[in-house]
Amino acid sequence: MKALILVGGYGTRLRPLTLSTPKPCVPFCNKAMVVHQIEALKKVGVTTVVLAVSYKPDEMARILKPVEEELGVKLVYSHEKEPMGTAGPIALAKEILLSGDDANEPFFVLNSDITSEFPFGDLLEFHRSHGREGTIMVTTVSEPSKYGVVVYDNKTGIIDRFVEKPQVYVGNKINAGIYLFNTSILNRIELRPTSIEKEIFPQMASEGQLTAFELKGFWMDVGQPKDFISGMLKYLAHIQGKEDPEKLLCQSWEADPTVKLIQPVMIHPSATIGPNAVIGPFVTIGPDCTIHEGVRLKRCSLMQGVTVRAHSWVDSSILGWSSSVGRWVRMENFSVLGRDVQIKDELWVNGGKVLDHKEVGESITEPSIIM
Repeated sequence: MKALILVGGYGTRLRPLTLSTPKPCVPFCNKAMVVHQIEALKKVGVTTVVLAVSYKPDEMARILKPVEEELGVKLVYSHEKEPMGTAGPIALAKEILLSGDDANEPFFVLNSDITSEFPFGDLLEFHRSHGREGTIMVTTVSEPSKYGVVVYDNKTGIIDRFVEKPQVYVGNKINAGIYLFNTSILNRIELRPTSIEKEIFPQMASEGQLTAFELKGFWMDVGQPKDFISGMLKYLAHIQGKEDPEKLLCQSWEADPTVKLIQPVMIHPSATIGPNAVIGPFVTIGPDCTIHEGVRLKRCSLMQGVTVRAHSWVDSSILGWSSSVGRWVRMENFSVLGRDVQIKDELWVNGGKVLDHKEVGESITEPSIIM
């Protein structure tokens, strides 16, 4: 089987992390976002993944080459010269999707900036059982008036219509950005910038060829910092208690009785943590990170090579690669450090977005962008 992942463009909502790294390759819980999806796709028999990309395709290929070799999944890059929307990339990859021995098999399509349990096996079973052209995975939200709602028959799953930001309650299920299509859908999509949600889906629904499959478990669009943190919380809560080498604790501090871990946390084995540190809940610490004495971390993500110096307090923030936080720093309110950012001692960073290679010597008292 094949899959197409809409890896998209510049990732502006997740800047400054995406200034130097394509969004699908930004680490989410110590693994590139898109790798979570590729691993789940492989489990259901996907052998070729098409990455529809328009930004830094060469950099993405370099980062993902080891993943391709390790998983044994062929990665094919479909380069958009201009933005093609959410359906145009499918038409652009038509030749790839119709090639090989699995040319008549259904194929998955998904957005790259979502996290969930990815129950692709259940989705595939449901899709094959109803025989229609397409299946959309839907998820439940508490405030449907903020989204486009999918209205469908609860017994058959057949979609009736889509209602954009309804002011009167019509349902609480929204498009989760995960689809399974028969190859016949390729006859519907022209090679031009096209919205699958606004142009293709309504047409399919009017013909009774589109069904909905309810996603069980957690789901989150992690394409912006606040949602990235929320998605991390949901993911860590989901995997808590499961055995995984990525969650092993480095021996250099595991035996230190003064380090307190409040689960769930994910700590790379190469990280080092000083005495009297309190880590968690909901923290991911990447490779080669150094946490000094008395540091307090909660609801935050540290990428490779980050250093947090003594007695600093970090909450609800993302620290980019090789960044350094000084002593007695307080960082909070969805602050984001880009690559190689230096925060001096005894500062308050309140919702600051700091671009790559910057040195911050004064407190950031209001949410702002430091260029």
